[in-house]
Amino acid sequence: MISLRKITEDNFIDAFRLKLGVGQDKFVSHPIRSLAQAYVYRDQCQPFGIYQGDEMVGYVMVIYDYDVAEYDIWHMMIDEQHQGKGYGNVALEQVLSYIGTKPFGDSNRVTLTCNKDNAKALALYRHVGFAETGVVDDEEIELSMVIDRSEDTATE
Repeated sequence: MISLRKITEDNFIDAFRLKLGVGQDKFVSHPIRSLAQAYVYRDQCQPFGIYQGDEMVGYVMVIYDYDVAEYDIWHMMIDEQHQGKGYGNVALEQVLSYIGTKPFGDSNRVTLTCNKDNAKALALYRHVGFAETGVVDDEEIELSMVIDRSEDTATE
């Protein structure tokens, strides 16, 4: 069973041990960088380990952008040994449910960026309802969605 657990002093080393597949470092930053950012933005973000049972198999961070009143999903990754098992899809649904609780501010908008060449991640994001906004920054495409709070589901 996939679950999200907050990164704490008890499990942050497990996040450091996660590995990206060959060539994936151009698509996503390693959790070490993300956790440094989490420290800087600690009043507006929450890093999570993605767990299969008691094993951390991935990482994701949720951050609230007070400047534009939206939630952002940063650095989502699944360890190279656990890719292709559907963990990312389940974890993303759980992240959206967490955001639906509005832990940092009252916004239904969720945004992320994805490398234009990361076909698997783009397919996943589109599958759950993210759509391209038209904003492109270098190799990164911005995608966004609005969480429908009346049904606690995610929609475009």
